[in-house]
Amino acid sequence: MNLEVQWATLLWMAVSGGILGIAFDSYRVVSGQLRFPRWSVHALDLLYWVAASLFVFRMLYHSNQGDLRFYVFLGLFIGVWIYFLFLSVITARFVVMLMRIVKKIYLISVRIFRIFIIAPIIWLLKGIKLLLGFAWVILLFMGRITLLPIWKLLLWALRPLIRKLRIIELAVSVRDRITTVWKRWFGRKED
Repeated sequence: MNLEVQWATLLWMAVSGGILGIAFDSYRVVSGQLRFPRWSVHALDLLYWVAASLFVFRMLYHSNQGDLRFYVFLGLFIGVWIYFLFLSVITARFVVMLMRIVKKIYLISVRIFRIFIIAPIIWLLKGIKLLLGFAWVILLFMGRITLLPIWKLLLWALRPLIRKLRIIELAVSVRDRITTVWKRWFGRKED
């Protein structure tokens, strides 16, 4: 392996170290802002390190066909060190700003969804309920007007039968019995 490939590999690994630093800071800020459940933090850490390893080995394979030497680790260390020395604070602030923008966009889109989709559906359902209630009142009124003469005629025709069978007295006595049983079981006990 010639010197040019070694320097290119060192440079690629330094860039990879910086990218790993950016990814780590972004993950750290996002996990701090979103407050993931405690059990998922370990899984997310493992996922980060697996993705970081795959990324580094992909970059290593791209730069020198996967030849692993000391300068690869040196390049990664230099890249991460330079990143944390100069760019870590800027990246954290940038990620926080991005999260605020995404949160505002989310809240605006939810509000637009509520205003343009949910609210008209609610208004439509209230209007339908109002129309059905109005139609029900009209139907009851029309039924009462229509059936009242027939009801009076039917009551007049059945009055002798009602008197003979004593239906009204029977209904009153059943009501009184139910009332006394109810009071005996569920009524207040007087001292």
